[in-house]
Amino acid sequence: MTRPFSICVAGGGSWGTALAHHLAGRGHDVVLWLRDAGIAQAINTGHENPRYLAGFPLHTNLASTTNTNALAREIVVSAVPCQQFRMWLAAHKSIFSRRVILVNTAKGLEAGTLALGHSIALETLNVPFRYAALSGPSFAAEVMKGLPTAVVLASHEASLARHLQDIFSGAAFRCYASADTIGVEMGGALKNIMAIAAGLCDGLNLGLNSRAALITRGLAEMRRLGLANGALEHTFMGLSGLGDLILTCTGPLSRNRQVGLRLGRGEAIEAIIGSLGMVAEGVNTAAAAYDLACRFQVDVPIINTVRSIIQAKSSPLEAVKHLMTRTLREE
Repeated sequence: MTRPFSICVAGGGSWGTALAHHLAGRGHDVVLWLRDAGIAQAINTGHENPRYLAGFPLHTNLASTTNTNALAREIVVSAVPCQQFRMWLAAHKSIFSRRVILVNTAKGLEAGTLALGHSIALETLNVPFRYAALSGPSFAAEVMKGLPTAVVLASHEASLARHLQDIFSGAAFRCYASADTIGVEMGGALKNIMAIAAGLCDGLNLGLNSRAALITRGLAEMRRLGLANGALEHTFMGLSGLGDLILTCTGPLSRNRQVGLRLGRGEAIEAIIGSLGMVAEGVNTAAAAYDLACRFQVDVPIINTVRSIIQAKSSPLEAVKHLMTRTLREE
């Protein structure tokens, strides 16, 4: 690492907190910005996020604040959910320093506009900035434990992606660079929908065969829609595609998989969302991804099935029957 950087991580959920902890451990001057004054105080005094990462000690050099002036730093890492990203940027854009490096970690498609993070930033910010997306298979709890993790940093500026590699990478946190921002953001968004579908399979006790088939066909669906939206094909075989897909479809820490699991067991989506305590991006992204597929006339049977179940247009069992009785075709 060439030198320490001044970094603000915006968003005090599990992922934002874990990234702030990691970056502080790398020797950077890091502040975690959040809205809850109680959690900010707990982090500053007890060095723990009691709501999202209870029991995980945070780096003693990590400071937390609710003061928006903290956003005026060299690098701002946004851990704000996708559906709130545009509003958050609009509210705080006057605070960002000139030529701020904005690293977005949200994984989703914006409802209504069907926009990815990079497009939202371009449409919202009227100040010069540099943009990158961070994605890949990465549960916050495992980053906190220092377990080996590999992610990808994508930017249309190849030099920026390489620059951020050096800033973010550590002994147990390996960053790969990519110039395919669209592909990386599409993979991160669509895998959450597939994780809900995988959870449905498990909730319905359909067995490991069905889950393996779901993951395989889900990846093909992600690739088709991603290519239609301007992504590069090889990106979907990387960390932000296949890697994140495997993790979220099989890992017990996956919020989106938990949503599907509970839907498959008969719970209503409103009750699941109300009790989850954290955002499951796939719930909102399912409808947006289906609309995007309609725009490009891309066949997305799994995405459509998840959308239909979330909107209570069909039961999980009916939806699975429909998928299994579709017209046979070549792989």
